[in-house]
Parts: sequence; structure tokens; C-alpha cells
Amino acid sequence: MNDSTRTQAEAATFRRLVAHLQAHTEVQNIDLMILADFCRNCLAKWYSAAASEQGEEVGYEEARGVVYGMPYSEWKTSHQLPASPEQLAAYKARQKVKSSDA
Repeated sequence: MNDSTRTQAEAATFRRLVAHLQAHTEVQNIDLMILADFCRNCLAKWYSAAASEQGEEVGYEEARGVVYGMPYSEWKTSHQLPASPEQLAAYKARQKVKSSDA
């Protein structure tokens, strides 16, 4: 696969992942962090950093808008649930594992 085709495939994959996450608002960020060690906010940070590497400035809030498909504050109000004690415990355990691996 040549570089141009690879870049196009990677971009299409990113767009599909973002669309999937936008369609599945029931999936909470904390669950993504527990299971996959990344969340929508991580994607927004990576997007902003990648744009910067290409000489474009995309601020974090603008990148969140790309990932969430709306302003983060709106998504949070509409879709984010409070983390349960079980989720918080699982997240904390995950962080301990990560720090012991370092």
C-alpha cells in the first residue's frame, strides 16, 4: 500500500471510529478508560496534537467538538452519567496497574 492510500485508509478509519462513538453515547468515557485506556477526550488530545504536527492549530475544545460531534459541555449534560462506585474502583485499579508497569 502506498503512503497516500495508507493515509486515506487511516483517515477513513478515524472518521468511522468517531462516528461510531458519536452514535453510541451510552458508552461512557470512564468505561472506555477502564477497558481500553483511552476515551473521547484522549482522541481529542491526539487530534489536536496531530494537527499541530502538521502545522495547524486545532485547540482542545475544537478537537473535542470534532470527536463528540457537539460542544463537550452539551454532550456531558445530555449523555454523561455520574461514575458509579464500581466504575471508580475499576478505574483506580487500572491506574495502579499502569503505574506498576512503568
